[in-house]
Amino acid sequence: MVIDKDQVLPILKKAEKGLRITTQEAGRLFYCDDLLVLGKVANAIARQKNGKVVSYVVDRNINYTNICVGNCHFCAFSRKPDSSDAYLLTYEQIEQKTNELVNLGGTQVLLQGGLHPDLPLSWYTQLIALMKKKFPRVIFHAFSPPEILHLAKLSGLGPLGVIKALKEAGWESMPGGGAEILSEKVRLKMGKTKISTKEWLDIMEHCHQQGIGTTATMMFGHVETRENRVEHLDCIRSLQDRTGGFRAFIPWIFQPGNNLLGERVVHKASAVDYLQTLAISRIFLDNVRNIQGSWVTMGEKIGQLSLFFGANDLGSTMLEENVVAAAGCVNHMNEKDMIRLINDAGFVPTKRDTFYSYQKSDSVN
Repeated sequence: MVIDKDQVLPILKKAEKGLRITTQEAGRLFYCDDLLVLGKVANAIARQKNGKVVSYVVDRNINYTNICVGNCHFCAFSRKPDSSDAYLLTYEQIEQKTNELVNLGGTQVLLQGGLHPDLPLSWYTQLIALMKKKFPRVIFHAFSPPEILHLAKLSGLGPLGVIKALKEAGWESMPGGGAEILSEKVRLKMGKTKISTKEWLDIMEHCHQQGIGTTATMMFGHVETRENRVEHLDCIRSLQDRTGGFRAFIPWIFQPGNNLLGERVVHKASAVDYLQTLAISRIFLDNVRNIQGSWVTMGEKIGQLSLFFGANDLGSTMLEENVVAAAGCVNHMNEKDMIRLINDAGFVPTKRDTFYSYQKSDSVN
């Protein structure tokens, strides 16, 4: 089913006025045959919320271990404990990587790893406490709902107990990993996953209630339908209504390389599909200020184009990234490239921190 723009214009005018659209209306937008009209409205909403500023953060992804008992079919990064290339970083190695980031002016470490079967909760709390003592100005945007659930099972404390223990150690922020598509029907089709929709949402709500802000993500372009994407967006918007704890929403396309799920995907999602979903995310998520464009999975040019389809943030310069790279998607960008990319699109490049507080703007000479 394809519908022309005249059939969705009332929905778009409603959204542009700041009025909330329904899930049924969002579903209709996914069948609109005019990508540019969606982008125009999404861009207008992004500018209403954030002006001409496009933000980015200088950070490093540190994946402390690739050992994982999750066996998710969409992951190319994880390894079994007895694999020849399995690893676990030491505290000293994590400290060295963080120090390299600080020397480059970085302010954030995205710290995530596999579900290691033998690491106790104390390994994580001691790591956070040590890193915050050594790098008090660095925010460790760390772990994910699957990691919290795994630690809850190992420790017997439950997710809320784990969250409180990590917070006491100095933990301040959590990324939105493990969401994939928040629909149990889809998760069953995807193969084994580490966490259910309800568990993911419950852990996010616990974090928000404890003052731990988070981001939300969506990995699409595999076995889900357009209606499943709307279901996912509705889960995010509904929780945000209750807690206000999501700082940003970050959608990206599934990378089919080197994983079991990728073998079942006949047609990889296109750039058009990505931009359409990004635009609808901006239109639907009226209570989330920041929408992040994904240059990491889409490349520099589509990342730049995302700024005209609802994105007001381009995420990280990523001194290091391992998970997406394991699926065969490798894109690189330094801070100078990021600034030029934003400038060339006609926006104001502004460095931010994890909490989306703007720092001094930079420019390219």
